[in-house]
Amino acid sequence: HVQLVESGGGSVQAGGSLRLSCTVSKYSRYCMAWFRHAPGKEREGVATIDGNGFAEYADSVKGRFTISKDNIKNILYLQMNSLKPEDAAVYYCAADRRWRCAGWSRPSQFGHWGQGTQVTVS
Repeated sequence: HVQLVESGGGSVQAGGSLRLSCTVSKYSRYCMAWFRHAPGKEREGVATIDGNGFAEYADSVKGRFTISKDNIKNILYLQMNSLKPEDAAVYYCAADRRWRCAGWSRPSQFGHWGQGTQVTVS
């Protein structure tokens, strides 16, 4: 059983920063991603990082968000800078036991999910 636990969410003013963390029981070496779900919208892929450390981002967050992972500590991170009100959402980490992250923006591509952490931007 794979467990993913997010932390680091909270309230921040526009222009501020937050760092989300996701502690993973296993599979941190493989494809991992961050998604977000805002009220009235579909779950959206934010960023992904594959087994080689290659990262991809949604256009809406490029240049502002950075995804990284510590394979020793089994932690996935999302550094979020220059936050905007439209970034407000519940953020989820996801993992899948595959090396590359083809089709990463589709939630159906990931088999394991955390419970989410709320990010509020005012």
